[in-house]
Amino acid sequence: MDANESTPIAVHNPRARKLRSLVWNDFTKERKADGSYVAVCNHCKKQLTASSRSGTTHLKNHLVICTSTKRIKRKKLVVRRFVLKSSDAKSEGVLSSDHSQFDQEASRQDLARMVILHGYPFNIVHHVGFRTFVRNLQPLFKLVSADVVKADCMKMYENERLRLHEVLDRLHSRVSLNVDVWRSNEDVEYACVSCHYVDNDWRLKKKILNFAHVGCPEKEQEISKIILEKLQEWNIDGKLCSIVLDNCSTSDLVASELLGSLRMKGFLISNGDLFYARSCGHLLNLVVQKGLESACEIIDRVRACVQNVKSSQDRLARFQKDAEQMGIPQKPLVLDAPASWPSTYFMLETACQYQEAFKNLVENDVENTCFLSPKDWSDVRAIVGCLQVLYNDATVKFSAAGVPTANLFFRDMCGIHLLLKSWCSSPQLFVASMAKEMLEKFEQYWDLTRTPMAIASVLDPRYKMKPVEYFFNRIYDDASEAKTKIDNVRDSFVNQYNEYIGQSANSSKNQASYGGNSSSYDGADHGNGAECKSSRITLSDTQRGLDQYLKEMSSGHPARSDLDMYLEEAVHPSKSLDDNFDILAWWKYNAAKYPALSMMARDILAIPISVVPLDSEARSLNHYLSATDAVIVECLICAQDWIGDETEVSPVNALALVSSAASFEGHGDECLLPADGD
Repeated sequence: MDANESTPIAVHNPRARKLRSLVWNDFTKERKADGSYVAVCNHCKKQLTASSRSGTTHLKNHLVICTSTKRIKRKKLVVRRFVLKSSDAKSEGVLSSDHSQFDQEASRQDLARMVILHGYPFNIVHHVGFRTFVRNLQPLFKLVSADVVKADCMKMYENERLRLHEVLDRLHSRVSLNVDVWRSNEDVEYACVSCHYVDNDWRLKKKILNFAHVGCPEKEQEISKIILEKLQEWNIDGKLCSIVLDNCSTSDLVASELLGSLRMKGFLISNGDLFYARSCGHLLNLVVQKGLESACEIIDRVRACVQNVKSSQDRLARFQKDAEQMGIPQKPLVLDAPASWPSTYFMLETACQYQEAFKNLVENDVENTCFLSPKDWSDVRAIVGCLQVLYNDATVKFSAAGVPTANLFFRDMCGIHLLLKSWCSSPQLFVASMAKEMLEKFEQYWDLTRTPMAIASVLDPRYKMKPVEYFFNRIYDDASEAKTKIDNVRDSFVNQYNEYIGQSANSSKNQASYGGNSSSYDGADHGNGAECKSSRITLSDTQRGLDQYLKEMSSGHPARSDLDMYLEEAVHPSKSLDDNFDILAWWKYNAAKYPALSMMARDILAIPISVVPLDSEARSLNHYLSATDAVIVECLICAQDWIGDETEVSPVNALALVSSAASFEGHGDECLLPADGD
């Protein structure tokens, strides 16, 4: 054994101060060879500092995480064994009494977990039906008060918060944020801050960090202040890669405030060039809403026809009878929410199917003033045709991505760009006019979003630079403009790569900064302008790199960077465009081959480009949480998100009322969960 190696030595010192804290029941204090003390966890053997000035708070925090992890695993094992033994005993017609050991504390934790996961009110323990059910299920369980349930939920929140804090501390990659603005029924606003990252096992993760009350009239300053405070609380202000603020009405101002603050601290990659990102869903919402504005007159007339039919039960019955006689498929009429373009699409699509029924209603009802000509219906069908492509081929795809890494969406957005350009040349003047409005809006925001999405696409080994070259040469009519756009993407990619070179342990010593395929041996560090470190140079230092230099000179070619190798090698073969390719698994497998690029891929691929829901409006809390204290609201929503991964069934989104296209497509009523806790 090396004499310099630090070996824990247990010693007995009768003059040492007595360890009074109960936390030492789970730790052993040991002295190392250098004279310092460490506290060794009796459960996981982890070593933590135990100096006289360090206190015991950090030991308690670790103990919560360590013992809770062991308890969760132990509970699952006991339940699993109990289920297996119960099945065996059931086949014999007998259930042994020693199989059903009851644990009051564990049951209380299960109750708190249930309340958090499903959004039940704390006073569910006072409901007669619930108390009867629990008493009949397990008479030994002593039901606690609503205040005790609330305290248990808050404790569970705190334990999970400490666990997540430790995960983020150990995280090797950067994180990206998404900020949504929610509202209560009383128009109280909350900022929901979500963190997106690729963890140390190369799995894409999303966690809600905070659900903070926004109380300042100057909302943009308040939101930026909240974000900065939470970044520091979680100790990730130096790990931030990008932020998406699409559901924030003052997003540009908030981004400007954050950018200024973080730039001064030098925390951002490329000085924040990729800091402010836009999501595909938000960009698509803006574009479609712009097009619908230009067609608002005819859409309003269709909406009036639908309202006229649905406003009277007698008229609706006659309308449905006429439609049945005409052989029109029975599909309920949809009345849209104008702020949600998918609902408008469903309304127009359904109305077109009832064209003859609407015509017959006008002819037989003298009070009906809603009338659309055949030309009007032709224009409505043209609108439906455009919206159908954007909804089925884009929006549904964005929402259905199982692992929505940022590389998935560049090709689709370029396809939308080409579609809009082709619609501008449509022989239907109505479509051409609407498409021009949409294309102008698209290009306005695409200029801000194109580069981050393109870089993410280049990091897809199936495509690399090929989609950028293919689509840009078709989108831009001027060849020189297309070349400029392609070169801009390549330059941005290289600049990003050069920054990551310094973060890669292997690259920092052995690789020169990438400057293209013609790069040669870089001797800048040996010139007069290099930083002087002669006081620490050894004889071996003077010969470092000799073997590499000999290889370069003997081959006649400089060593290639991992970026050179990645771009020059053939693309990874794929069976189809949607072959369920696991890009994170590919980069995990090839991380040693591409050390700097793999670090870059982990950060860029986690940018939440597809997180925005179909509705552009802020989300709304249900009645129960709208009447709950803001601190409790944050604890419940965050804890529900954090413990959801522990359950076999994902938690329902019981804490929010979210309006979505699905409710219009399914024609169902909105459901509030949980029910008001009276």
